[in-house]
Amino acid sequence: MIGLDTNVLARYYLAGHDVDAATTRQQLAARRLIEGNQPLYVAKTVLLELEWVMRGAYACAPAQFAGVLDHLLASPHVKVEDRLSVEAALVGHRSGLDFADALHHASYRTCTAMASFDDRRFARRANKLGLPPVVTVPR
Repeated sequence: MIGLDTNVLARYYLAGHDVDAATTRQQLAARRLIEGNQPLYVAKTVLLELEWVMRGAYACAPAQFAGVLDHLLASPHVKVEDRLSVEAALVGHRSGLDFADALHHASYRTCTAMASFDDRRFARRANKLGLPPVVTVPR
């Protein structure tokens, strides 16, 4: 099994954004690797970084990142770390939560609650969506 770094996934999913010879070679290598059907592994931290790169450096819309996750999760030769949390985070992200917040929240799905001081941007939204666990704001 081969673990993939963020830059490999970025070269694959953002092909066409950069156009120099070295980048083109990396894009082709990423394509061969990802489409080669050998067992691959993607860590949750890589997904966090990939979303940050796509949003911050390439101004990609949340739906574009969601499409990347759909593709990875549907690929039978790709194992995603803590798949259940990633799938739950994708639901939260599609519902308007920041992906990092959604992944943190989904990773606590076996807890009775999650504590956060991010009341307006996260806690209220997550609770309104009814996603478990409830998010509390410590007082």
